[in-house]
This record gives sequence, C-alpha cells and structure tokens, in this order.
Amino acid sequence: MYHDEFLDKKLTERRTASAFRQLRLPQGQIDFCSNDYLGIVHNNLLSKALLTFPDLKTGATGSRLLAGNYKLIDEAEKQIAAFHQAASALIFNSGYDANIGVLATIPQRGDTILYDYLSHASIRDGIRLSLANAYSFHHNDLTELEIKLQQAKGNIFIVTESVFSMDGDFCPLQELVVLSQKYGAHLILDEAHATGVVGATGEGLAQHFQLQEDIFCRIHTFGKACGCHGSAVLGSFLLRDYCINFARSFIYTTALPEHSVAVIQQSYGLFPSMNEERAHLQKLISIFQSSVIQYEKLVSRTPIQIVIIPGNSEVKQKADLLQQKDFDVRPILYPTVPAGRERLRIVLHAFNTEQQLNGLIELINQ
Repeated sequence: MYHDEFLDKKLTERRTASAFRQLRLPQGQIDFCSNDYLGIVHNNLLSKALLTFPDLKTGATGSRLLAGNYKLIDEAEKQIAAFHQAASALIFNSGYDANIGVLATIPQRGDTILYDYLSHASIRDGIRLSLANAYSFHHNDLTELEIKLQQAKGNIFIVTESVFSMDGDFCPLQELVVLSQKYGAHLILDEAHATGVVGATGEGLAQHFQLQEDIFCRIHTFGKACGCHGSAVLGSFLLRDYCINFARSFIYTTALPEHSVAVIQQSYGLFPSMNEERAHLQKLISIFQSSVIQYEKLVSRTPIQIVIIPGNSEVKQKADLLQQKDFDVRPILYPTVPAGRERLRIVLHAFNTEQQLNGLIELINQ
C-alpha cells in the first residue's frame, strides 16, 4: 500500500472546520439544488437530438487543430454567434476551460486585470496563470473600481459575471460599460448563470441591455439552464483567431464529440421559446423574495436565492433537516464563501411548484 499519509493533514483541517467535502448520489428529493433552471434535464427535453442523428460519433479523436474539427461544430458556432448577436463564437469544452483560456492568454505582462472579488474560481484560476498585474475590487463597487482604473497600466481588462453564483445578484453592467469606455478598458463578461434565463429569450444580460457591441468578450456556458455541456467565447473574429492560436485550454485538449455538439444545437433551438418556464421562475422568485424568513435573505431577482446561516456546523445542520424532509438544498461552507457568511444556496426551477416552495420556506423557519 502506498504511503500517502501526508495528504491527511489538510483533510483533517477540513474535518475540524466542518468543511470536509464528500460526493453524494441523488436521493430522489425535490430539486432545489441543481442549475437546471428551465427543467431541460429534469424533463429530458434534449434526448431527441441523439435520436435524430443516430450516426453521431462518440469521440472527436483529437484537438480542433488536428483531427477534432468537423462540420457540425462549425455550424453550431455560427448558430450560437447569430443568437447572441456576435461576430463569432468559439466552443470550449467547459466554462472553466473558457475562462482559463481567455484570462491566461489575452492579458500580457504589463497589462492590468481588475476583477470583481466574488468572481468564480475559474476566473481567479485564469488570472493566476496570466502574467498581467491583477487586482480585485469589492463586489459591484464602482467607486473602488474607478479608483483602480485610474491607476491601471497597459491594456486594462475588467472581469465580472452577469449573475453571481453564490449571491444570485446581477453586476451593474450598464455602469461597467460606461467605466470601461471612459478608461479604454476591455470588459470580459461571464454569462454562465444568465444564459437561458435572463432576457426575453434567455439571451443573457448583455443583449438584454443591448450592450453586446460594447463588450470585448462574452462567455456563455451550456451546463446550467441549457441542460448540456460546454461553453462558447463570443466576440470578434480577431478574438476567435487569437484564442485558436494561443488559448492552451482550447489547443491542447480533445474537442467535444459530435453527440455533445448536437445536444448544444438542440438546446439553442429550444430554450429561446421557453417563455412560460421563465415566467414561472419569476413568479417563484417573487414568492421567495416576499416571504418572511427568520435568517438574513439576500436580494435576488434570479433563480439563485440565498439564506445566510453563519457557521459551517449551523448551516449544515439546517441543510440536513431540509434533506431529511425530502428537499435537496445544499449548504455552502467556508472557505467557498467568507467565514460568517455561510449559507443555504436555494435554486428555483421551472418545474418546482408553489406548494413545494412554500413547504421549503416553512421548514427553513423551523
């Protein structure tokens, strides 16, 4: 047996802090946890994509620059670019890969990256790989951002998200565009949790405000409301060529197989018309936001609803109660969120009923 006991020190620290993570299998509980906002996966709405194309290959056999490029993926990129009103789209294998590729590749030594402090781990990891100088600004704090813009050097990049996954709030996109134009900065916007949900057809926050022409780079991911997997970097043809030539997470990985891309196409043919689902989501959001809850509740107009229960042990205890009563709600623990801001992350879906939501609220207040 290999002697890897040295690994246990850090794991013991996690256990002591009630922060030890474990995988768990679905138990058939009422879903208030997944990112399947529109119920595309819950209702198995994309299965016909594979039936329509029975001869799809299960592997791409190589990277896009070698054997892994094919007609279907090129067609999908054109479809996605057209829907999002972008000149071009480049498919990456995941949102994580896209953020890593863009942020590690484009900002150069002597450039400046200014990123929202609550940005996703994939954004932070991409920034760590960059040679540029990087500074965070407090969440949605435009005053602090402007001060740092005044001090920034080289090419300047502002990085943020449309919808923040652990708070459920929006970035102040219109104001960010104004600042980016004032200081000649390039705005990079992660639309992961807005795709399919925000806007009349789920087009995302940038298009909702008709700001797509003012944003250097948009990243849309497909593993949430779209109900499949992968992501796309949207922008100019120059941005696309740059990523093809320099983004290591694009160059040095096997491409998505045909069946994955067919499902992405199927989703983009489906979710724009799911207006009833988006309307029902908004109704559930209004119910939750207007409900009296004994803990701190964050303001959110998105399916991500947050209840703050400080302390890893305390929030885990409340989540355990909910799970015992057949509600799948997960606790978000320190260090994923700051100490003292541990929380229940409650995700609303188009398939959740008002009765289910009211039952969940009642249990939270016990």
